[in-house]
Amino acid sequence: MTLDPAIASRLKRNDAGLVAAVAQERGTGDVLMVAWMDDEALARTLETRKATYFSRSRQQYWVKGETSGHTQYVHEVRLDCDGDTILLVVDQEGAACHTGTHTCFDSDVLLADSPERIVPSGGIA
Repeated sequence: MTLDPAIASRLKRNDAGLVAAVAQERGTGDVLMVAWMDDEALARTLETRKATYFSRSRQQYWVKGETSGHTQYVHEVRLDCDGDTILLVVDQEGAACHTGTHTCFDSDVLLADSPERIVPSGGIA
């Protein structure tokens, strides 16, 4: 698949040719995860409505949920004003995080409105 040149010209990629992609749950507004996309991953996502990312460690494409069953159906794709971040508004089926949690941002709250701070060990400071 080829990304529309008008979209490709707006992307500001890092040195590896990638753009950060943030997945947000449509119904709740929860930020689910952050991954990476290149032009091909974005083109695949726009064509199929299946969230497709590029794995930096494996150097390959992956469709969210292809092996786990925890899929992301893409309702909207937005580009931020600088062209360096993509927002996917999705319906999440199952856990979004590879650890099995709903989002990748469930465990370590570094700052919150309450006076207590949860530290990475799971305790409260």
